[in-house]
Amino acid sequence: MSRVTLGRAHEAPSHWQLALLQRHQLEASYLRVAQRWFEPLASALAAHHNGAARPVLIAVNGCQGSGKSTLADYVSQCLHWQYGLQCAVLSLDDFYLTRAERRALAREVHPLFATRGVPGTHDVALLQHTLKRLLSDSGDGAVAIPRFDKARDDRRPTQHWDRVSLPVDIVVLEGWCLGVDAQCAAELVAPVNALERDEDPQAIWRTHVNTVLAEQFPAIYRLVDSWVMLQAPSFDCVQQWRQEQEDKLRQRLGTDALACTMDRAQLARFVQHYQRLTEICLQTLPERTNHLFQLDAQRRVCRGKIDGR
Repeated sequence: MSRVTLGRAHEAPSHWQLALLQRHQLEASYLRVAQRWFEPLASALAAHHNGAARPVLIAVNGCQGSGKSTLADYVSQCLHWQYGLQCAVLSLDDFYLTRAERRALAREVHPLFATRGVPGTHDVALLQHTLKRLLSDSGDGAVAIPRFDKARDDRRPTQHWDRVSLPVDIVVLEGWCLGVDAQCAAELVAPVNALERDEDPQAIWRTHVNTVLAEQFPAIYRLVDSWVMLQAPSFDCVQQWRQEQEDKLRQRLGTDALACTMDRAQLARFVQHYQRLTEICLQTLPERTNHLFQLDAQRRVCRGKIDGR
């Protein structure tokens, strides 16, 4: 993999960059990383759009805490302000089933489905419908984008959804398990951690997750025009990165934080829900992705590959 060195350096931050730093609670040093790695990505995506017959869908994969939402935000802002393109940014997390729907799934299939995260806890039909509306080359009007409140662990009421005016040029969809394929049945037998061993000894939960991956997610993948991946060094980084996310959420919520956030023991159990599919992503997706950014343990991009660069 060759090192990408394109990008602007040492320029004064623009208004949209300063606003992005504030939104994501980032230090100014993030802009040096973004200008070096993500502005060349935006340039490549703008070129992709120029040859497309319809709006372009970009999928961003990365484990929890890797910086997917920040990358998606930065690239979409760059595409807008530097290339004049209209972008819509979606997160797979906003398409979780409601809390009541997940509770029903936990009763009817397996208790582990009470916890959001894995395939089976998303409303894939709603995601597919939303994407097809956004990607319509003759679209007009507006598309309602669902939003999920992680502090309440529930989907926001429809009156609080965002609305995106059509037409758009580029849609950016980020999600931790996007691109992962289903496993064969034999690969599901051995548990990968204590959660699977102790709470899913008959593999009912992980088998259902696998079935949803096989039956529902390929329809989403077929819509994708270009894949981006933030590749963590290993799954070992996930808990620390996810803890940083939890700390930011706690800081934002203030006095309401104790009821809405996880302590370290709760978080350690929570991330085990994600381990199996995260490790598959790390093993299989790098060679299949169009634009790849390898991260070190501090989430810094250390190497990159951008198609056409």
